[in-house]
Amino acid sequence: MNLPVQPVQPVQPLSRLDRLRIERAVWTLDYRVQDLPRATRIGKRRELRHDLRAAAADVGARQAVARLGDLRQLALGYLAAEYGELARRPSWTAAALWIAVVDLVALAIGSIGEAAFRSGVTAASPHVTATLHWHGVRFLVSDATFSFVDGRATSVGGAFTPLVYVVMLGGAVVAGRLWRISVRGRRLHWRQRTLSSPS
Repeated sequence: MNLPVQPVQPVQPLSRLDRLRIERAVWTLDYRVQDLPRATRIGKRRELRHDLRAAAADVGARQAVARLGDLRQLALGYLAAEYGELARRPSWTAAALWIAVVDLVALAIGSIGEAAFRSGVTAASPHVTATLHWHGVRFLVSDATFSFVDGRATSVGGAFTPLVYVVMLGGAVVAGRLWRISVRGRRLHWRQRTLSSPS
């Protein structure tokens, strides 16, 4: 007995607006899981994009994205699966923010100091022509040499001291809990050795 063959409904291609909805969801999630390793983030993006396109073919892109729920909660779930509880999780964002803050503060202090020295010299002698030494900012900015020609100055030096870089990088490790990355790597290596070793 031959059963009637049901015609296969053609899959409607996604519209540009539907593709934009999907990509917005994919990249929003990617932004929220940026503390994951790069390879893991790429895998999550591809997986989510594939699942959303498949679901959009059945229920539409708007409904497919809506069924994801709160992307923040989804991202927290991915991070918890990768690193465990929040207090133990490394954060590249916090590390980068610390570096940026230290860099901006030190740069501002150095620029203000150099500008004050230059202004003080030209205020005392507007058309000065001389080579003068600036002692910098203690612990933050090294000394610099200013060459004045008819009141106009060029400078050499005035770089950050090693202490600034120590605070910048050391604080980034602490603020971002970056040591957790190496701890997790050792744990994964140990698990792989345990699984691959003969019983």
